[in-house]
Parts: sequence; structure tokens; C-alpha cells
Amino acid sequence: MSGAGLAHSPAPTHGPAHPPSAEVTALMTKALPDYPGKQAEMITVTYPPGSVDPVHRHNAHAFVYVLEGSIVMGLNGGKEVTLTPGQTFYEGPNDIHTVGRNASLTKPAKFVVVLLKNENAPVLTPVD
Repeated sequence: MSGAGLAHSPAPTHGPAHPPSAEVTALMTKALPDYPGKQAEMITVTYPPGSVDPVHRHNAHAFVYVLEGSIVMGLNGGKEVTLTPGQTFYEGPNDIHTVGRNASLTKPAKFVVVLLKNENAPVLTPVD
């Protein structure tokens, strides 16, 4: 099939009602006795192709390390950054995560997040 034939194809008129959701896997949670009331939590996040996060916050220090694929991150409505394997990203406890998505519509992306947060606090809090 030639590329010229694809250029004239009509755009699809329907798609999924919602983008696919991220898959979150808890790896470890550890109380931090030297920091009373605080804990560290390590998770992996897998974005299926086309996955988009809702706007949220973590109320934590969040350290991100990309394992595979490419992800797009943005905080507080600011500049978006595209991260690839081996790159890192930081979110502070007062940041609003306004953009979080897979940069690809065809390949998954996976990253590790280490959160330093209050004990028993949720990993993610939606923001309206």
C-alpha cells in the first residue's frame, strides 16, 4: 500500500469513548522512621498506547524514571516535556500534574515512580 493512498483516506468518525487508562503496580511501601509520619512508596506505571492521565496531584515528592517508550509530562499548566528511557522528572507536593500521557499512539510506555509522602496518603488525588 502506498503512502499516497493513505493521505486520501477519510479520518475515522469514531474512537474510544475514553483513552486507555494507565496501569499502576505497587512495588514497595516503607515507613521512614527517621521522618515520623512519612513513607516511601515505589510504583511502576504503564501507559498503553494513547493513554492520558486526568489532571491530578500527588501531595508528595515524586521522582520519575522512564524505563521504556516516551512520555509527556507537564506541571501547573507550564511547558510540556517529552521523556525517553533513562530520563527523569520531578513533581513537588504542591504541583498540579496537568499533563501526563504516552507520547505514542502505537507503543506502550513504562516508568518507575518513587513517592515520599505522608503515611497512608493516597498515591494520587484528582484535581477538578
